[in-house]
Amino acid sequence: MTENLKHTVDLECSDNNINRPSKISIIEYPIDSDIDEEEEMIKNPRNGIQRYLVAIEYIGTRFSGSQKQLNVRTVVGVLEEAFSKFVGQPVSVSCSSRTVAGVHALSNVCHVDIQRISKRRPGEVLTPHEPAVVGRAVNHFLQKQDSDLMVIDVRCVPSDFHARFKAQERIYFYRLLSGPEPLSTFEKDRAWHVPEELSLPAMQEACRVLVGFHDFSSFRAAGCQAKSPIRTLDELSVNEVIESPYFPSLMDREQHNKVSGDLRSCPNNSETDIPPTSNPSIDKVMASSQDVGFGKRRRHRCLVVTARARAFLYHQVRLLVGVLKAVGTGNLTIPDVERILNARTVTAASPMAPACGLYLGEVKYDLPTT
Repeated sequence: MTENLKHTVDLECSDNNINRPSKISIIEYPIDSDIDEEEEMIKNPRNGIQRYLVAIEYIGTRFSGSQKQLNVRTVVGVLEEAFSKFVGQPVSVSCSSRTVAGVHALSNVCHVDIQRISKRRPGEVLTPHEPAVVGRAVNHFLQKQDSDLMVIDVRCVPSDFHARFKAQERIYFYRLLSGPEPLSTFEKDRAWHVPEELSLPAMQEACRVLVGFHDFSSFRAAGCQAKSPIRTLDELSVNEVIESPYFPSLMDREQHNKVSGDLRSCPNNSETDIPPTSNPSIDKVMASSQDVGFGKRRRHRCLVVTARARAFLYHQVRLLVGVLKAVGTGNLTIPDVERILNARTVTAASPMAPACGLYLGEVKYDLPTT
């Protein structure tokens, strides 16, 4: 670890004791305190143990899921190893959302308890690390691995704050690339390639059938541990977006430069209608038979399904996407979707979408103020 990741000043857990303790200090909290108890728990963690809420991103291709398992590489296993190297002792990481093998995360959240022990004086408990120090240090060790997992945010939370049970909302995204051309190397294991043309209006109409409060037994895979199949799907939508990674074409660059020149010539931008910046058209994708020039790849249409709810059933999002895709290709109709939903058995649903296109996008909390 680099020197800037270490605290150079060793502080005590209690501000009332001038001498450093030789063992874990017991902090006594006054009964008649004007300080909010939750805020006090964050500033002065009991026994010097601080709980951190940690947001992480990862590419799920080479992970056998997020949950720790024996003899396989998992997100929690790799994360615990990095934390252990940082603090010098074993730690336990608890994730907010479980993802299976091949599923990615733009932001998954976990919590971990850390007690900062002096390396120069074993047994001496020090003031907890600042969140920024924790993030930089853990990323330092993660980057020595395969660089497919990274800490993106860290925050101190009370000792009873649980990453899974305190979550108020989860958002998943699913990427589909439509078109007959082979999938780009840059998109391998990052999206579901559908060679057929997809009808966006039909898929959007199917979303309106599935969104809301329902018995989702038809979208609940075997092995689901949830006690009830009843869920409220707050959002289910399909949008067409620019296929990524995207690099501006000559036409895009020329139009952007023209817009920038027009803006510089305007006397007062606030009183002038500003033309929008250039974006490639997502409504007119080159047909595979059309010549785009030597050495240039024909683009796919990119559709993103967004699913938002407090909690999901096992494989629920991928089963929903499987039905939406079948509607998009014309293999299912809207009455078929209603029939599948009302059947309340997973055998009625279409084949499940592959894991590679699924992304955990965000986990929302009502975080305590610090």
